[in-house]
Amino acid sequence: MALEKQSTARAHFKLCLLGADFNTNNMGVSALAVGTITCVLHQFPTAEIILLGYAKKGFTQQLTLGEREVSLEFVNMRFSKKFYLSNNIAMLIVFSLGLKLIPSRNLRNKLIRRNACLRHIEEADVIASMAGGDSFSDIYGLRRFFAVSLSQLLAIFMGKKLILLPQTLGPYKGKIVRAIAKYILSRAQFVYSRDYTGLRNMKHLVGPTHDGRLRFSPDVAFVLEPSAPARTDLIGLAEPRREDSVLVGINISGLLSMGGPTRANVFGLRVEYDRLIYDLIDFLIAKKAAYVVLIPHVFGLGGQSDVPACEKTYAAFRTKYPGKIGYVRGTYNQSEIKHIIGRCDFFVGSRMHACIAALSQNIPAVAIAYSDKFLGVMETVGAHSLVADARTMSAEEILEVVKQAFQQRASLGSELRQKMPSIRQAVLGLFRDMPVLNGMSLRRASLLDADREQEQSGRPRGCEVDSHGCGRER
Repeated sequence: MALEKQSTARAHFKLCLLGADFNTNNMGVSALAVGTITCVLHQFPTAEIILLGYAKKGFTQQLTLGEREVSLEFVNMRFSKKFYLSNNIAMLIVFSLGLKLIPSRNLRNKLIRRNACLRHIEEADVIASMAGGDSFSDIYGLRRFFAVSLSQLLAIFMGKKLILLPQTLGPYKGKIVRAIAKYILSRAQFVYSRDYTGLRNMKHLVGPTHDGRLRFSPDVAFVLEPSAPARTDLIGLAEPRREDSVLVGINISGLLSMGGPTRANVFGLRVEYDRLIYDLIDFLIAKKAAYVVLIPHVFGLGGQSDVPACEKTYAAFRTKYPGKIGYVRGTYNQSEIKHIIGRCDFFVGSRMHACIAALSQNIPAVAIAYSDKFLGVMETVGAHSLVADARTMSAEEILEVVKQAFQQRASLGSELRQKMPSIRQAVLGLFRDMPVLNGMSLRRASLLDADREQEQSGRPRGCEVDSHGCGRER
């Protein structure tokens, strides 16, 4: 269903990115978006990147990457009961299947051009799915799994190259979920796991016929650059601190504090999470003479936000340890919160990308894990000993992991400084190493040269496609 005239006129690489955008309060998802965009532009500097995700409205935003300003268009789909909307994912799926029944290529192209979602998908060289890093699974419930899967199925039904970017794959507990996952994994051009365990599990799921499509790459958030915020609203800590003092950042997860998505300890934690955090703070301040700063990584006021959990904890300790415990108030983007984390000497986090923000800046970080993704990702950077699994460990065992890591923080930091450059280079090479993209940079460069020749000779450059917006909520 190629829009042939459009593709000859367009001389740059175009990618549609699913499941990683900035329409969220979760800075882990935003870190994945920036990491992916960084990798794409590292290989294709003139690439056009479209963010395709669920929202009521589309928008355009500017992203600063170093000294470069990148304009990004967010094209919205709907995941709701309003099936009549032309950008509802169910309607898009039906439409994509119906297009296969239309014999006229011109008519198919005309219909595709009238829907912005389908038009961008059709024009793209690659559809890349990040699935929020770990949402291509039923661990968070069926609703999120189907939201992720339907957008991937849309790309497959449109006949596009689908690439699953480095993420945690699975688990798939239900039979229907497992069948859908196998269908998608077997038809994706390439599937990248950010951990080796997930890679082995997926090879078992798809079988030997398709396991050549399965590959490993570190988490793309390792290449996110920190950026100092205009102002950091830090309260509670005495300034200046002693020169020999140690500042420990603690990321408190609102998700774990509330008991998971259904408030019913769905992750099967062995410990009482809030009590664990309180004991951790007492240990670090009273026994290790450390200063502690509470750092949220998911913002907002309700739901799974880290902010209420941090505020509650700070209120419980500010009079007990005046000047020794602080809290970072306000809202920050993914690069700014990474900069704030980078001011710490040691870190304990319950959000994985908060831990990655620390590790990628050579700061030892203990991860309080609630799923397999923590161990899988930490293993890839040699930090498996820094994982404290709250599903299997007691509070005493978790505190012992923190104690050992705190004592070894100097040597751990030295090891990270040695490993991070190679991790970063591996991530930046993500799109370079995809066989499906081999030669694409050269081909695009040739098309650009051809366009310049056409401009100089006065010949037309080809037909441009009219832009039509997809359905918005009425």
